[in-house]
Amino acid sequence: MRTSLQKVAAPALRGLHTIAVPRSPRPQRCFHQTTLASLPRKRSFFSSNQLLSSSNRSDGHTSAEDTEGIDQPEPSPRNKASASSKRKPARASAAATLRLGLAAKQPKRSSGAKKDAEPEKDYRRTITSICVAQSFDMDAVQEILRFHAFDLDPDGTEFDPTGVVHARGMNDGDIFVFPSGTVVAWSVPADSLRSLATKQLLRAAEVPHVNRLEMEELEFVSDETRDTSYMKGEVVVLGTRAQELENNRLDTTLAKIAFSSGLARSPKLAALENLAIDYFENSKNSLNFLEGGLHHKLKRSSVLKLTGQLLSLRSQLNHYSDITDQLPDMFWDSESNLENYYNQISTVLDIRQRIGILNRKIDYGFENVSVLREMVSEKYGHRLEWIIIWLITVEVMFELRRVYRETFSETSED
Repeated sequence: MRTSLQKVAAPALRGLHTIAVPRSPRPQRCFHQTTLASLPRKRSFFSSNQLLSSSNRSDGHTSAEDTEGIDQPEPSPRNKASASSKRKPARASAAATLRLGLAAKQPKRSSGAKKDAEPEKDYRRTITSICVAQSFDMDAVQEILRFHAFDLDPDGTEFDPTGVVHARGMNDGDIFVFPSGTVVAWSVPADSLRSLATKQLLRAAEVPHVNRLEMEELEFVSDETRDTSYMKGEVVVLGTRAQELENNRLDTTLAKIAFSSGLARSPKLAALENLAIDYFENSKNSLNFLEGGLHHKLKRSSVLKLTGQLLSLRSQLNHYSDITDQLPDMFWDSESNLENYYNQISTVLDIRQRIGILNRKIDYGFENVSVLREMVSEKYGHRLEWIIIWLITVEVMFELRRVYRETFSETSED
């Protein structure tokens, strides 16, 4: 059966057409919306890079407007779980950072250099007082100062040396030594004053306490327009008009002696206050025995020692020094201004209030000691009572023995 010509020619012509014309790539035409997978990967794809994310935000071609109108496919539950598991460590680390305070605002750091240390006080405008002993032998003080080439009483104040000794050094600084064991210096370096008081003058000290010395400082200024001096807050204002015009330093020196006499009481009082503090610290054990019901551990020697310390402290405060004097004896025959200067600096340093407080503390200490003394006396009284009871018991035993022997001997004779 012959094949139809049309059936044979059609495939041949179709083959010639495909051979003759080279096959060109068929254009890809998407008749549906383009997915995100086919888009080029953005630089902000990895959101952990903050630098890229911030730079891409500023670029216009990577803004959210480029992706507007494009439907994002909803991820599957498995993809959601994987994505959430990947993001959890980042959130956890951020929370930990907040808990540890690492994300807090950093403290400000100054770019400049550190501030310089505060400048030291000018010793030429400083009054320094130091207490190193319970008292000074004033005759020995004068000998020591003369031996070290100090000029004694250079301005002719003619005060009694037993009340104050005035000396002037090479640097024109004034030094005043008081019998209460205190030295006051004007315009003298603190190191030099400490060396003088703890080394040279220590030979004239009676009952020294160099290991618990007390120092105090005040500032002073000179006023060339005034004849009188006064206290301005905690600063001494010296009237030096006569010294500048007439080259007469007597009035200035008298004012310095008055202010120094008032200032000398402060370190002396501070030393006694420290003694009171040490006393109450040492007596705490005895009071603790009473609180715990261990009164049998109290000893008469310790109570006597506490009583002696209190008596010594009160005598140093009220009897053996000029701390409690309203006005030293050397100012009775002097000008009225010196008494005013003395009272001014004593008021600034709260001398009277501190003396009253210390006396009340001593009274409280005596109350405690009286209670301890009564407890110890009662303890020894009980002991004596028991000794007497035992002696009576022994005597009764001997008497019974004698009566028994007499009775036994009479019955044996019968």
